[in-house]
Amino acid sequence: MKIEKITEQILNKLNSMPADELIKWAFENFGDRAAIGTSFQLTGAVIIDLASRHVKKFRVFTIDTLRLHPDTYNAIKASEKKYGLTIERFMPNDDTLRSMLERFGEYLFFTDKAKQEYCCFVRKVEPNKRALKTLDVWITGLRKDQSDYRKAAPKVSIIEEDEGRKILKLAPLVDWSMDKIWKYIKENNLPYNKLFDMGYDSIGCIICSTPLVKGEAPRSGRWRWFSKDDDKKECGIHTNTGTRG
Repeated sequence: MKIEKITEQILNKLNSMPADELIKWAFENFGDRAAIGTSFQLTGAVIIDLASRHVKKFRVFTIDTLRLHPDTYNAIKASEKKYGLTIERFMPNDDTLRSMLERFGEYLFFTDKAKQEYCCFVRKVEPNKRALKTLDVWITGLRKDQSDYRKAAPKVSIIEEDEGRKILKLAPLVDWSMDKIWKYIKENNLPYNKLFDMGYDSIGCIICSTPLVKGEAPRSGRWRWFSKDDDKKECGIHTNTGTRG
């Protein structure tokens, strides 16, 4: 199937599908032009398992910023072992990373929001763009309850990448609660990132993500040195505007 052939009627049908059917549809119709993109949050563990139940072969990729928690690397290895996967890793461009560190230093993200976003662009957004160049369908773990900013996240949308190329972006678990995700993980004995047993709720680079204090919003542990009132704590990967289905 071609993205150009996805009509409003098809988008509406996709939006009404449960998570497992949507994942199955993506891989059956797009094959290796579809992939699960995960940073090994809990949603990624569930999506990978759902895919394994419906498809014999499927792609999974992650963005290795070169600053991930050891537990995140352990989760990657555990998933590869359980599902017989080779998870594709997209890393920062060597020259761009070196230039950034020479200009601004290792800890530029503490300086101000602009440098934090630049660091995220170099380490995460640009590698993610390279990954998306190999795809027509991007399967993500976005959920509405992660923040007020994400409440409007659609299950299915068409986004535009560089040079106007269109990609179908799916968020199969967009309406799942954290309780439902944990229930699925425990009932099916899934491998998962053990940082979630240590008070973390959102995980990125080792310095830029920290455990929550009781009562805090889910993404409060990201870039904690910035305002607690800043609900739009995003690295930039999911801030593209898309056409909602």
